[in-house]
This record gives sequence, structure tokens and C-alpha cells, in this order.
Amino acid sequence: MTIRTGMYQGTQLRQEMKINPRLYQAMDLLYMPLLDLQQHIKQELLNNPFLDLEEPAVTDEEETPPDKQKEKEKEKENDEIDWEEILLDGFEAGGRRAEYEEKEYYEPVPVETRDLADHLRDQLTLLRLSPRQLLLGEEIIGNIDEDGYLTCALDEVVDSLNRWLVDEGQFWAESSEDLKPFTVADGEAMLRILQGFEPAGVGARDLRECLLLQLADTGKEDSLAYRIVRDFFDQLINHRWSEISKELAITPRDVQEAADQVAKLDPKPGLMYAAPADNYITPDLIVDKIDGEYLVFLNDTSLPRLKLSRAYREIAKDKNKFKGENKEFISNKLNSANWMIQAIEQRRQTMLKVMNFIVDRQRGFFEKGVQYLKPLTLREVAEVISMHESTVSRVTNEKFVQTPRGVLPLKFFFSSGLSTTSGEDVSARGIKAKIQKLVNEEDSRRPLTDQAIVNILKEEGIQIARRTVAKYRDQLGILSARMRKRV
Repeated sequence: MTIRTGMYQGTQLRQEMKINPRLYQAMDLLYMPLLDLQQHIKQELLNNPFLDLEEPAVTDEEETPPDKQKEKEKEKENDEIDWEEILLDGFEAGGRRAEYEEKEYYEPVPVETRDLADHLRDQLTLLRLSPRQLLLGEEIIGNIDEDGYLTCALDEVVDSLNRWLVDEGQFWAESSEDLKPFTVADGEAMLRILQGFEPAGVGARDLRECLLLQLADTGKEDSLAYRIVRDFFDQLINHRWSEISKELAITPRDVQEAADQVAKLDPKPGLMYAAPADNYITPDLIVDKIDGEYLVFLNDTSLPRLKLSRAYREIAKDKNKFKGENKEFISNKLNSANWMIQAIEQRRQTMLKVMNFIVDRQRGFFEKGVQYLKPLTLREVAEVISMHESTVSRVTNEKFVQTPRGVLPLKFFFSSGLSTTSGEDVSARGIKAKIQKLVNEEDSRRPLTDQAIVNILKEEGIQIARRTVAKYRDQLGILSARMRKRV
């Protein structure tokens, strides 16, 4: 068999779909939350000379005296820029552009906050310790996570530090004594020092040790709670009060009271020094009840309103004046500006359509609460407003709405549903709210089992399986009936 090499030319017919780059940009605009869109528009204003901001309407122009009006017109003429020269010179707007750039918005940079490690180091440096002890303490602190727990075994910490002494210790040490290897006993001694720092419970290797440290810090080493955590931790976390009471020859109620003391302790003490998350939410939409009707508004008053620049449009009309690259530049920028204005308006209309449908569908929620939330899918909304499901998904993603029942993500209104005997559907989120309410109101001495919850919901006409109740209960963070029982 011979293989022929070379270049050949031929024709081939095939179907191919290419997405216009502007379609990608339109998708991005739909996806953007309000604050991101603001920054995007400001950037477009800098990049495209054909875009301009809409000025607020002047209502008192007619009342301005004629002489003052002439003065304003004269000032405006003196203020005019030679747009033609700017266009032909590659869009360098001189002083006016520099003026605008000075006013450009800059995202504020958050000041660095102090974390748990900083607080522990502060306490470490207040002690009278040798350089070796300080070095070991720093190494252990570096392995304590933000919850306050030591994340690796002490022998690993010591081994790591000893390797560092061999490789780079000579640059740090002041004497040969400083280069002596650390032992695990050294690590244990330093850890005990760190475990005496604030917050109480820091430096623990597991939850049991964390709770014991906190009880010891409050002088409760001789308490029943301390003994139960120390000797019966597995039974404690599994709420086996009877087993503990038999072992200690006390009543189950005494065990319950001791367990209540333990429950007040902090399982993650380090988090009190964690930096707060910057969760600033600006709702994209507002739902307000006016005269008995729920109305939808866009919360975009802070969003710059765009229009085509009058001066640049006048230049663009004279198509014979510009040829070659200048003509292409003008055409591209003008088309891009037109598209941007239309895309933003399309985004506004799409968001209003989606939210208006949600309000109509979920009126029960707005009137009575989450238990009356109806099941809703993206496909249902897409079919009603005649748009693709992916478009609705982008509109609702990372968007928030301010309602009489609080600020909520748009995704909150979408959930699967269950059928009722009356033929209506109930939202899964509404079912969870009912389960939460039942548990909150139950008798803690006889908590409701999953099957008991199934039976109660069945009486309300809601058909649900026991395993579904168990799944929803787990998602709500509710313990099983046995774990919720009190004596």
C-alpha cells in the first residue's frame, strides 16, 4: 500500500452554527447583577465616543430670562469641542476626556482585617519566652484553622520545624543551642500554653477537647458536664441519656441538664475573629403592594441612562467625509452604541416580564408566607414569556428582589412540587416550612417521628413519602425524633 502525500483542494457541504459575539455580550448583560452592570456601562462610556449620558429634563427653561438664556447658549458654544478633529485624530478628547477620567469610579479596597492568627501571635509575644519557644509557638499557630482547631498532628508540626532548622536555621539561630531539634514533648508543652489563650477552646485537636477546654476555662473541671464530655462523649453526642444515667447512677434529667450546659459552648471558637464577609446586596427589582396590588419596579435609578451622542451622530451623517479606517471606526462604534442601548433596554424588559409572572404565580406567598409558595420551574416561565429557558436562567441568576417579605434571590421562587389530594401543587420549599413549623411546635418529650409528620401532612391533603420527609428534615438541619427527645 502506498501513501500519497501532498496538498489537495476540495469542497465539502456541512451545517454549522456560529454565535455572533454580540449575542455573547447580550447574554453577559442578562447575567450581570446591578452593581456589575453599572461598572460595565461606565467602561463602555469611556471606550465608545458615540455613547452619552441622558441629561435630566430641564423644567424651568421657559422661566429663564432671555438675557440669561443667551448667556447660557454662549457658554455652551465656548464649551463645544471640535468633535471632527477628535474623530480624525484617533479619539483623544484632550482636557475634557482627562476631566472625565479623573471622575472615574474606583472600587474601594477593603482594609486588611486581623484574623485569629494575629490575635494568637499578640498573646504569644506578651509572654516571656525564648526565641526557640516563640519559633515553635508561631509554627503551631500557623497550623490552627479559622475555626480554632489544630489541623495536623503535633509530631508533623515538630518534624516540619526540624527540617527547616536543618535547611535554613543557620540564618535564624544566634547560637548552636538554637539549632537543637524540637521534640514532641516540646510541642505538647507549647500547645498547652496556646490552649490557655483567648478564645477559650482554641488549639483543640477535636470537638471533645475543645469543649473540655471551654469548661475548664470557666472553672467547671469538677462539674457533671465536664465528666460527661470527658468520659461519655459518644453517648452524649448520640443523646443516649439513659445509658449515661445508669453509668453515673443519676437521673436522666440530671444528664439532660448537664447536656444543656454543654450545648451552650462554642464548637468553633475561632470564628469570632474571622473577618465578616462583604455581602452587600443591591436588589435589582422591587415588589411593592399599592392599593391591594403587587407592582414590580426596576431598582435601576442609579444606573446610567445611555443615548447616542448628538455631536457624533451629526458627524456620522456625512459619510462622504470619512473614508477607509475612519469610516470603519465610525460605523463600528455607532453600531456598537446602538446595540448597547437596545441590549440594556431588552434586559430591563426581560427582568420585568419574569418578575411580573413570578408575582402572579406566587401571590399566595406574598399574602400568607412561604408555606403557600407554589412549585415553579424555569421552563414554565420561559414558555409564558416566550423566551428560552437558558435566558430565564440568566435573568434570575444572582439577582435579588426587595419584597414586603424581605430581600430574596429570584431563585428562591423556583422549586419542585408535590401533588395534593385537591389536585393543586405545593412547593417543596413550602413543605419544608410546614415541617419546620411542626417541629417547632412539637412536644419535646414526645417529638414527631418522620412517619407522624407524613400522617399530619396527609391530613392536610399533601401526599409525601417518609423518605422525602427525612430528606427535607436533613436539609433543614433538624435532628431525628430520637435525637430531639428531652426527658
